[in-house]
Amino acid sequence: MDAEPTLYDALGGMPALRRLSDVFYERVLADELLAPVFANFNQRHVEHVAVWLAEVFGGPEQFTASLGGHRSLLHSHLGLGIRDEHRRRWLDLMSAAVGEALPDSPDLHASVMSYFEWGTAIAQEVSQDPVGTDLGEPGPTPRWGHQGLAT
Repeated sequence: MDAEPTLYDALGGMPALRRLSDVFYERVLADELLAPVFANFNQRHVEHVAVWLAEVFGGPEQFTASLGGHRSLLHSHLGLGIRDEHRRRWLDLMSAAVGEALPDSPDLHASVMSYFEWGTAIAQEVSQDPVGTDLGEPGPTPRWGHQGLAT
C-alpha cells in the first residue's frame, strides 16, 4: 500500500504555496483591519511564508536551513499585539485564499486550515510579549500532516 502523500505534495508543492502566499498577502495588505499589523511588511515576507509552509507541510527544510527555523518565526511575531479580531480576520482571509489558490478539495482545505487555526493561536500568544523577549528553545519546525500535528 502506498503512503499518503505529504500535504506539501498534495497541495502542489512550492508553486502552489507561493501562489497561496501571493493571494493571501494581496488580501491582507488591502484589508483595513490587518494592513496596520503588517505596517513593516516587505515583499520578502511573501516568499518566506511560502518557504515556511513548505517545510511545515512536509516539503524541503529550507526555512530551517536558511531563515532561522522555528525560533526565528516566533521572534518575528513578538510585539505585534495580535488581538482576537485580527486573528479571526486573518483566518477568514486565509480560508478564502486557500479556496482560490489551492486544489479544490474539502479535505485538503480542512487540513490546511487546522494548521492555521493552531499556528495563529501560537502567534497571537507570542505577539503579546515585547520585542527582545527570550522565548527559549521552541524546538524544531513543526510538521503538519493530513491528520494534524505530526509527532
